[in-house]
Amino acid sequence: MAKRKKKIRRGGTSGSESGFPAGGLPGLNPSQLLAQVQKLQEEMLAAQEALKEEIVEVSVGGGVITVRMTAAQEVVAVEIDPEVVDPDDVEMLQDLLVAAFNEALTKARAVTEERMAPFTNLIQGSGLGGLLGG
Repeated sequence: MAKRKKKIRRGGTSGSESGFPAGGLPGLNPSQLLAQVQKLQEEMLAAQEALKEEIVEVSVGGGVITVRMTAAQEVVAVEIDPEVVDPDDVEMLQDLLVAAFNEALTKARAVTEERMAPFTNLIQGSGLGGLLGG
């Protein structure tokens, strides 16, 4: 009867435990993966910086209130038609301002989602969320 050699496990995880085939991902060089992740991070940062420059504009009340906001949700301008400023009806002005700011925020968020969607979809689909801080 021939003796069988025992298989000795020397730490680490087997392919089935890590979710990948034994030996890691086939054809994937770890340094290439790191370079791709770093490039993706740089592209995401550039897209986030570009959002600071992109302006959304909203007018309410027939144009008596206009709010300009960056897609990064920073208010850059508010214009109020002097005719809408009525000391006896401050509540109407307040309501118009709230409506304008809320609409501008909604628009800015939509632009942000649109610009960041390629990154979000890539990260969610790849399982790299933890590596990229997501």
